[in-house]
Amino acid sequence: MLEYIEIADLSECQRLFHGRGHAYPELSHVNVDWFSPVLLITLYEEVDTDWLEQQVQGLRALIPECRCVQVQYRCRPMAPTECLWGENIEQITVYEHGLKYHITLSKAQNFGLFLDMANGRRWVKEHSSDKNVLNLFAYTCAFSVAAIAGGAKQVVNIDLSKASLAKGRDNHRLNDQDLDKVVFQGVDIFKSYSRLKKFGPYDLLISDPPSFQKGSVDIARDYGKIIRRVPQLLKPTGDALLCLNSPDLSEQFLFEQVRQECPDLKFIEQLDNPAVFKEAHQGKGLKVLHFKYLPK
Repeated sequence: MLEYIEIADLSECQRLFHGRGHAYPELSHVNVDWFSPVLLITLYEEVDTDWLEQQVQGLRALIPECRCVQVQYRCRPMAPTECLWGENIEQITVYEHGLKYHITLSKAQNFGLFLDMANGRRWVKEHSSDKNVLNLFAYTCAFSVAAIAGGAKQVVNIDLSKASLAKGRDNHRLNDQDLDKVVFQGVDIFKSYSRLKKFGPYDLLISDPPSFQKGSVDIARDYGKIIRRVPQLLKPTGDALLCLNSPDLSEQFLFEQVRQECPDLKFIEQLDNPAVFKEAHQGKGLKVLHFKYLPK
């Protein structure tokens, strides 16, 4: 694994090794992330303890700045995390594109920031000046932080989890951003379109849904419900950033949903993922597609 790791600027959080893309057949069960000063190994299968210890020692030698190596066992119930070496650090402030985000290790399966979306956040930062932005499935509001940093006049964050939105509010405070420009709505997107319209119309709509949440979202079934509402939410010539992170659904799924539900959305470009997120098969990883709403 170590021979495949290419290190960029260690001041920025990043994935160092992406085995889940199946580009490295013998290592498809392993990811390695850098949340300075913590190295996190994520395992999707059980491994030999000697092999794991070898990786710990190799990573420590590769990155002397590391103060802690942790492992998350995604192959075990509740995805427990344990410290393999060094300080047991759970709360971290990380940096990405000059912005700060809170990371919490060991408490949940996800830590507060999805590293494969780094280019999407950069794009939002570069395309939000003076815009009214709708951030659907906001989670901890990383897109919102990027949009405000890019000069957005308002961002409306929608997520069913009020706890996630509270962490998003903390992320804005961490960056000394004006909370008067940020709206937090802990509601069900599919039952609260009137609430969404209240703060519109929008210049930019961001949709980054989970693939599946029991009792809430099945994106194969539900994405069309979002896309058909675009005419009620977006201004003419407004932008839509439609994201899809299901390995079972390709870009063609999104194109077909747009064709069926809102053909006035015109495809502009697909954003590249960070280079480290190599995929053996096209369409399995994160898909981020930029459309523009051009009604006739």
